[in-house]
Amino acid sequence: MEPHVTDLFKYLDYRRFLKDYYAAQKAKKGSAFSFRSFARLAGLSSPNFLKLVMDGKRNLGPDGIKSFAKALKLGKEETAYFENLVHFNQCSTDDERNEWYKRLSASKKYREIKEIEKDYFVYFSRWYYAAIREMVLLPEFKEDSDWISRKLSPPITVKEAETALELLQKLGFLKREKGRLVQSEKNISTAREIISLAIANFHRQMMQRAMESIDLTKPEKRDISSLTVALSPEKFQEAKRRIQEFRRELNVLLSEDGSPKSVYQINFQLFNLSEVA
Repeated sequence: MEPHVTDLFKYLDYRRFLKDYYAAQKAKKGSAFSFRSFARLAGLSSPNFLKLVMDGKRNLGPDGIKSFAKALKLGKEETAYFENLVHFNQCSTDDERNEWYKRLSASKKYREIKEIEKDYFVYFSRWYYAAIREMVLLPEFKEDSDWISRKLSPPITVKEAETALELLQKLGFLKREKGRLVQSEKNISTAREIISLAIANFHRQMMQRAMESIDLTKPEKRDISSLTVALSPEKFQEAKRRIQEFRRELNVLLSEDGSPKSVYQINFQLFNLSEVA
């Protein structure tokens, strides 16, 4: 790719990349560069196709990806990354997005640029990272991978516990004070494409843990209840708002507990059981 163009490997949204590419070309070449001239370079019959793709009104198929890569003058590794990026943005399910993200993150140049972003993805994609972060609040907490692996329910491997401790410190979620691991305040800042996908993975895993707790935990040690109701769009928004408010209030209340004994997961779900009007 031409050196003045923003690095493709910094992007997780190919449409945003194309917009920045177009702006950079316009700034350099002025009227000599246009949607029509790009179409000629790409061998496209529609002079406005680049704009339609940039605006999300058209998707790229296999032939379109090849044509765009040609017009963008992408190298071999850039072309492979661009193709994976297009599929990542255009696929319809989180399972597919996870698969395409694996391919994106396999790129050496992406890893060099986005190492911390990849770590955030791992944090949200493994249910036990958040649990271990909370475990350090327990008075009897031991910074011992074997102890941690057995303390969790369900148990994880010693290696997984070891890796989790390393990552939590690398991301700044845990720090060492007077020889003991403690929580640290850390805001997460990364690409919204990765955060939304990773959080979806996190919720799936925690809902799976909730199902397993029905068999693994005595009823007096858990609370799982539900409510099925018919709602108007207005009442749905009201229910959603109240759940969000309650979650924030509960978080403040429970964070003041000075003598925790166990780590719990509290899930809130509000979802449709019939077609959404």
